[in-house]
Order: sequence, then C-alpha cells, then structure tokens
Amino acid sequence: MEAFEHQLVAFLDTLLNTIGWAGVVVIMALESANIPIPSEVTMPLAGWMLTDTIWEAAWHGGLFGALGCTLGSVISYALGAYGGRPLLERYGKYIFVHEEDLERADRWFARWGDWAAFISRLLPIVRTFISFPAGVVRMNFARFSVLTFVGSFIWCSALAVGGRIFGENWEQLRAIMRPFDIPIAIIILAGIGWYIYRHIGRRKRPERAVTEPDSV
Repeated sequence: MEAFEHQLVAFLDTLLNTIGWAGVVVIMALESANIPIPSEVTMPLAGWMLTDTIWEAAWHGGLFGALGCTLGSVISYALGAYGGRPLLERYGKYIFVHEEDLERADRWFARWGDWAAFISRLLPIVRTFISFPAGVVRMNFARFSVLTFVGSFIWCSALAVGGRIFGENWEQLRAIMRPFDIPIAIIILAGIGWYIYRHIGRRKRPERAVTEPDSV
C-alpha cells in the first residue's frame, strides 16, 4: 500500500502542478466513485502545494474537495439505485442477499441514513463506498447530496489544513492516520464474514428440520 501511495504522490504532483484545483476535483470524484484513492494523500498534498495560508487551505481544500466527493458520490449513488438494486433483486440470492435483507436495509437507512451519509464522510475506507448502498436503498437524494457535501467539506478542509501546517513534511500526516485503516478494514471484513455465516446458517436450518423426523 505504501509503495502504491508513493507512486500516487508522483502522479498527483504532476497533476496538481498542471491543472491545480481541477485535479483535486477529479481525484476526489474518483475516490468517491468506489475507486480507493486515499484522500489522506490527495488533500494534504493539495494543501501544501496549492495554498499559501491556513485559511486558504481550509476554504479551497474544503470546497474543491467536497465538490469532487459529491460528484463522485452521485455517480456511485446512481449505480446503486439504477443498476445495483435491480441486480440484487434478481440475482442477490446467489450472494446471500434476499428480499428481506433489502427491506431490512431500507428500514435501517430510513432511520439512520442521514447520520450514515454524514459520519461515513469522516471515516477512511468507509467514505469511499457508502454512496453505493445509499443508492441501492434509494435514500432521499437531496438529503444524501447535502450531507455528503457537508461531511466531505469538513474532511477535506481538515486534511488540507493539515497539509499546510506540516508543509514539506505533509506525508507525516498520512503516516499518523495510516494505522486507523487497519481496524476499520478488520471491522468491515468481520461484518461481511458474520453476514455470510448467518445466511449460511439460516439456509441450513430448514434442511435439518426436514431430515430430523425421517431419521426417527
């Protein structure tokens, strides 16, 4: 991962030197469209390269970063709503996603979706992929867009300010944040594992209920 990030830094350095904040919008849009380009690299580098003051880093970093995040999130949301939902309804059973699971997700997002859309923007890894399930359950699009922009503004602004403060040592900020990636990834994988285990167990239980009387 660190080797990939070093290559990414070289690419971003060229991109930002060439087109400035437009490059930030493009990269952050890709990051929010399910392409795992770490914003913890993009935004601190932009804060160091493209700003002269902390205020400029906070305002420009937040604005252009959040604009890119929102654009990418809208694309991911649309993929979930118009592609992912129909596919899951038709073929979801082959990957342990049934109609009742979709209904449960609908209810969960109806209750907690606003918080999920906002807080996820402040979490590494999760922020990259939250828009797709929000689209699958067809969360209110206006609220989703506003909360995505606000949460992304806070995240991108903070990272850009950090990059401005650390200056040419901006990569130290990424080094400080990198250890948090591991527990978040473990929690996500554990959740997926638990989900699969529960559904496999649920599939086996009816079979035992049928076979047990025959063995008596």
